[in-house]
Order: sequence, then C-alpha cells, then structure tokens
Amino acid sequence: MQKSIIGKKIGMTQIFDETGKVIPVTVIEAGPCVVVQKKTIENDGYESVQLGYGDVKLKNVTKPLQGHFKKADVACKKTLKEFRLDDCSAVNVGDVLKADVFAVGDAVDVSGVSKGKGFQGTIKRNNQARLKSTHGTGPVHRHAGSMGACSSPSRIYKGKALPGHMGAENVTVQNLEVVKIDVENNLIALKGAVPGPKGGIVCIVDSVKA
Repeated sequence: MQKSIIGKKIGMTQIFDETGKVIPVTVIEAGPCVVVQKKTIENDGYESVQLGYGDVKLKNVTKPLQGHFKKADVACKKTLKEFRLDDCSAVNVGDVLKADVFAVGDAVDVSGVSKGKGFQGTIKRNNQARLKSTHGTGPVHRHAGSMGACSSPSRIYKGKALPGHMGAENVTVQNLEVVKIDVENNLIALKGAVPGPKGGIVCIVDSVKA
C-alpha cells in the first residue's frame, strides 16, 4: 500500500553513517496522524483518505469542522490533508498513523510551502544576468533590458520572466531517502533539504519515481 503522513519541519542537522560519512538531514516530526474520513468510489467517485495532524483548541475550530470531527469520533485537528492511496481498505476512520509507516531506506516525496521572499527583482527571481558595469551602462545594472519587438506584436508575451512576488508556493522535492526513524518521538530524518521554514507543515508520500 502506498504510504503517506503529515509532519512538521523541525530543522536541519547532520548524522554519521557506519563508515563515518557525514549525511545532511532534515528532521521532521511525522505524525501521529488520525484518519478522519475515507472517501469511496460509491459515494465520492474516487478513493482517498483524509488525515488530521496537530492538536487545536475546540474554540478555534469552526462549527462545520467540529461536526466533521464529531462524526468521525476523533479529536479536532489543526491540519487536514487528503491522500489518494492505491488501496484504502487497509485503514479505517480513527486509525492512528505514526512515523513507522515508513522504513529506513525508503524513497519519499516531500511537499511544503516554500519560504516567502516578498517582491524580488528578475535577477534573484528568474536567475537572469545583470548588465555590464562599464561603458555608459549607468546606474541601471540590475534593471530589465529590452522587452521584445519594436513594432509587431508590440506587446509582452504571456509568461515573460519579470519582477514580482517570490516564494510562498507549494514545492515538492522528490526522491529523498529516509535515513533514520525515531518512533518514540515521531521523528523522521530525511537526507537533504525540504521546502518551507522551521515549523512548516509538510506532506510525506512514497516517491513516484522510485
């Protein structure tokens, strides 16, 4: 069965393998997640599992969501995510998923919201080059150059790389290796970097390319 879990990014550190090689890892507090809802082909047209993660006070939950959790007979959760698994029959509403759904050596994909960087110029945002610093360029070394044709089509094409808001978008990093699992503390150490700031919510699923 395809595996998935919701977690919180704790931060980066490094661990050593048996040969003494340094492995940079991102530590994620993965779970515990509770199954809040199962969607079926008969009722919804497709199969999926909705997981809840993170405790939240009842006063901070809207009444429709309170009814949603009450129907499932589970405590209110801060984050709800839906996962389309290959076989949803193996889990039931109320089941608790912990970090041990994955094993050391598994390849996973991690999705999260990247750090927001505000309004940025096209050099930082799109990796464009700056103008030369000599021969009359003037104080516009980081400005945009020519935007296109002078007569036809006399407009900027859609999708042109321009300055604008950067970051704060959903990013998926694929094929990260599970290096270590601490079931007691619900921690998973993944080799490499994971999108988002410390404390950001991430989703871990089986790698689609492994």
